[in-house]
Amino acid sequence: MDSALAAADLARVPVSRETAEALALYVALLRRWNPTKNLVSAATLEAVWSRHVADSLQLLRLAPGARRWADLGSGGGLPALVIAAALKGRDGAVVHCIESKLGKAAFLQEAARQMQVPVRVWARRIEDVVGREVLDVDVVTARALAPLGDLLRLANPLLKTGAVGIFPKGQDVVSELTEASKCWRFMYTSTPSETESRGRILVVRDVSEVTG
Repeated sequence: MDSALAAADLARVPVSRETAEALALYVALLRRWNPTKNLVSAATLEAVWSRHVADSLQLLRLAPGARRWADLGSGGGLPALVIAAALKGRDGAVVHCIESKLGKAAFLQEAARQMQVPVRVWARRIEDVVGREVLDVDVVTARALAPLGDLLRLANPLLKTGAVGIFPKGQDVVSELTEASKCWRFMYTSTPSETESRGRILVVRDVSEVTG
């Protein structure tokens, strides 16, 4: 693990030793695969524990007790593999990673295997999985994937069956909420990010499409 920096960042969201070991393995794999698969911006690897790991772990606090997650556009496994590491060993835990790019899906599959975490990888388009496959989940999330309105459209088949949406957002969150409300009705809470000074995390529920 990355010495004191990793310890300080993980202290923001305390984890077990087993989880910390799984996360350390994830970071090592991310660094190994990134040059060929472009999983995350190379510039962010310098601060991988705060920029990516702690940033993903904080989502768990917004859904205490949730064990079944779906992550849309999982890419390099953020937040999916980080959340799966935290859920490792819990009864009924599963994180569905939906990623259409085969190279990234291969990374997700191999990382999950080595980390021994409860993950199922869907190497297909989001629209070909959500609403077509039976995904019984508590939470649907997506990180740096699309504006909120598009996320609600993609996630709606899961949201309307009772899942909540947890979506990290940046400084444009207000404009995204305004645009999304033109097509969708929803309840939400907005929580400051613990790792991004201008970031917010939206928890969205009771979603329905505006008609007429």
